[in-house]
Amino acid sequence: MTRPAFLRIHDVPAWWAAETPDAVALLDDGRSLSYADLQRAIDDAKAALAGLGVLPGQRVLLVAENSASLVAFVFAASSLGAASVLVNARLSAQEIDAIVAHAQPQAEIYIDAGFKEGIAHALRRHAMPLDCGLAGSVRAVVAAQHFEPLPEDVAALIYTSGSTGKPKGVMLTHGGLLFVATTLVAYRQMSAADRSYGVLPMSHTMGLTSVLLGTLVAGGSVLLSARFEVEALVDAIETQGLTLFQGVQAMHTALLAHLRRHGRALHRGRLRYIYAGGSPLDPTLKAEIQALFGLPMHNGYGLTESSPTLCHSRFGEHRQDAAVGPPIPGVAIRIVDAEGKDVAPGESGELWASSPGVMRGYFRDPEATQAALSGPWLRTGDIARQDAEGNVFLVGRIKDIIIRSGFNVYPAEVEAVLNAHPAVAQSAVIGREVARNEEVVAFVEPKPGQVVDGASLQAFLKDRISPYKRPSQIVILQALPTMTNGKVERTALKTMANAMPRRPEAVPSS
Repeated sequence: MTRPAFLRIHDVPAWWAAETPDAVALLDDGRSLSYADLQRAIDDAKAALAGLGVLPGQRVLLVAENSASLVAFVFAASSLGAASVLVNARLSAQEIDAIVAHAQPQAEIYIDAGFKEGIAHALRRHAMPLDCGLAGSVRAVVAAQHFEPLPEDVAALIYTSGSTGKPKGVMLTHGGLLFVATTLVAYRQMSAADRSYGVLPMSHTMGLTSVLLGTLVAGGSVLLSARFEVEALVDAIETQGLTLFQGVQAMHTALLAHLRRHGRALHRGRLRYIYAGGSPLDPTLKAEIQALFGLPMHNGYGLTESSPTLCHSRFGEHRQDAAVGPPIPGVAIRIVDAEGKDVAPGESGELWASSPGVMRGYFRDPEATQAALSGPWLRTGDIARQDAEGNVFLVGRIKDIIIRSGFNVYPAEVEAVLNAHPAVAQSAVIGREVARNEEVVAFVEPKPGQVVDGASLQAFLKDRISPYKRPSQIVILQALPTMTNGKVERTALKTMANAMPRRPEAVPSS
C-alpha cells in the first residue's frame, strides 16, 4: 500500500480511515478507537468548533493532557484551516493566561483527562460544557473578537516559555510537521504493525510529531497515557504490544530504579525500538538501558522551532558514545563561530540548521524571529561538533555555559561524570553568580536504596574532571524537579541554588 504525500496533518487519519477503517488507531483509558472511530470523533469536534465560529487562520486553544479527545480536536482544527495552540493542563494559571493573551484564540477548549488541573482552568476561565460527542468532559469559551490571522500553512502554535519570561509562540507548518513525521517513519522502518507509547505530552513537539503523527502516518496505533507512571510503562511493554518507546531520560531512569527496587526483570515483548530525547544523552544511562533491553538506545536532536527532529542516530547502530547521529535526510547543518563563520572540522561551535521543519517564526514577535533565523538557517543556540562520519555531538547550550574564572564549563560534561557514580541516578548542573565570577552547583538524585553525600562525590570527581569544572556545592535531592515534558526543571534548581548561602571560592587552576 503506497501512502500519498499528505498535505495537511488531518489528511493522515482521513486517508487511513478510508483505507483501513477497522485498524486500531488509538488506545485510551481502556478504549480502542479504530481509524473509522477516530475520523468520526474528528468530524464531531470539527462541527463543535465550527459552531463556536472558528474560521481559517484563527487559533484554537487546547488545554489538555494526552487523550483521544485531544487528538480529535487537533485534527479538527486543522480540517477547518485553523491552528491548534497546544497547552499542557499542568501549567499554572499565570502561564495559561499569558498564552491566551498572546495567542488571541477564537475558542478555548478545556479537556478533562481525569485530573483536577484541566477542570480547574476551565472553571476559572468561565468555560461552559461543549456537546461534541467525545469521551470525557469538554468545556469551551469563545474568546477573541478581533484577531491577527496566521499564515495559511501554520498547523500548530507551541509556546516555549511561560511564567519565566515572555511567551514565544512557535509557528509550525503542516509541511514541516509532516516532513519530520514521514522522514522518521522511514528512518525507523515503521509500518501499520507498530504501536507507540504516547506518554510524551502532545503539547510538545516530540509527543505531537515524533510519537503521534509519525505513528499515524505509518498507519500504526498509539497507546495514550496522560501522565507517566513507571508501573504503567512496564505493563505496556510486557502486555500491550508496544513496539516503540520514546521517552526522556528521566523516564528511563525511573524504569531502571523501579526494576531494581522490585528485584525483577523486564520482558521485552514486541518492543524493537527505544529512544531517549529532550536533552544530551548520558552515556552511563545509555549503557544501562541497552543492557536491559538488548537493543540500541537511539538518540536524536531537535528543537521546538524545527518540528523538532534535525539529527537522529542511525537505525540499529550500536554506539557506546552519546552522538545524536547525523542530520536526517533533507536537513543541512553548519557549525559556526561567534561571527557566523564555519569552524574547522571537528571543532565546537553553534549549530545552525536548515530544514523543511523549521518554523515560520514566532507569532507576533518579529524581533525574536529575526534573532533566531538567518536566511534559511535556524540558529539553535546549541554548541555542537561533528566528526568525520557526520555524527553530531552536543556540547551544551550557549545560555547554559558556566564561565568560571574565564573557563567555559559545559553542564552536560560535569553531569556525565557525576552520573557515572554507582550511587547516582541522575544529576543537573547549573551556574550561580558570585562576586565577579560564576560557580558550579550540582544537584544529585541518588538511586533507590543508595546513600551518597557531597564529600564522596567530590572525591569521585577529583581524578575524573578538571578542577575548574568541579562543583563548588553538591546538593542531594530525593528527586530532581521535572517539567510537564519530563525534562529536569533547571529554572527551579537555579532558584533553589540562588537561595542557598554562597561559599567563598578560590580561583580554580586548570
